[in-house]
Amino acid sequence: MTPKVWLIGGTQESVLLANALAGRMIPFVVTVTTASACAMYASALEHCSQAQVHVGPIASDGMASWLSSQAIVGVVDASHPFATAVSAGAIAATIQAQLPYLRFERAAVQPCALDEAARPERHTSNITLVPNLAALLKPEHLVGQRVLLVLGYRMLPNFQPWQDQSTLFARILPSQTALDAALAAGFTSDRLIALRPPISPELERSLWQQWGITKVIAKCSGKAGGENIKRAIAAELGVQLCLIQRPAVDYPAQTSEVAEAIAFAQQAFAQSNCSA
Repeated sequence: MTPKVWLIGGTQESVLLANALAGRMIPFVVTVTTASACAMYASALEHCSQAQVHVGPIASDGMASWLSSQAIVGVVDASHPFATAVSAGAIAATIQAQLPYLRFERAAVQPCALDEAARPERHTSNITLVPNLAALLKPEHLVGQRVLLVLGYRMLPNFQPWQDQSTLFARILPSQTALDAALAAGFTSDRLIALRPPISPELERSLWQQWGITKVIAKCSGKAGGENIKRAIAAELGVQLCLIQRPAVDYPAQTSEVAEAIAFAQQAFAQSNCSA
C-alpha cells in the first residue's frame, strides 16, 4: 500500500491543504464525516491519483489501527477548532504509533483586523467572550431576545428548554442530519436557514435584519468561519454578539502556514523512506 498522509478534513483549511498536497503529488487520505463534504475535495482528487477521501467518523480507540491499515506516515489535523475529541484521539494515536503530528489551525481573529468601515470604539462594547456553552444558557443571555445561533447542529438541543422564553433562530449546514436535529430541538422551519460557508457580509447582514436579530451566539471560529464578518456587522447594527472561546488543547505541534504543513508532509515521507 502506498504510504500517505492523513489529512483530517471537513474545514475550508483542509480543502486548501488538500489542493496544496495534490499540487505536489503527495499521497494523502482526507477524512470527512458526511458524504456531502466529498465535493469539497473534487479538485484535489482530480489532480492527484493517489489522493483519497474517507467518509465516516473514526472512533478514537480505533485510530491507531486505522493509521496502520492506511500506511499513514504523518497526520495533518485540520479539523474544526471545536472538534477537540477528534484532535485528542489523533494525538493519542500518533503517539502510540510513533508518527509525526501537526495541527493546522485557522488564526484567531484580532479586533484590530476588523472591517475598517466599522467604528473601532464599538468593536468590543457589544461583544461578549465566554469560555463555554454553559455560560450562555442563562436568562440574562436568552430571555426576551431574538437570537441567531450559529453553533452547529450538535449544540442546538441545549436550547430546547429556552424555546418558550426567547425567539430562537439557527443557521445550519444543508444536511438532513442537521435539519433533523434542529427540528427535534424545537426549531420551526421558518426559523431555520441551511447554508454552507463562506457567508458574504451582504447575506449575513440581510439575514440578521430580516429576522430582527438582537443577539448572535457563535464560536470563535476565525476568519474562515466568518468571525470577522460577524464582529463587524454586529458593530454596525448594534447587535449583541456572544462568542464561545476555543477549547484549550495541548497540541504537540501547530501552525497556520500552508508552507509549513507541506514541509511537514514531505519530511514525514522522507523519514518513512529512511526507516523502510
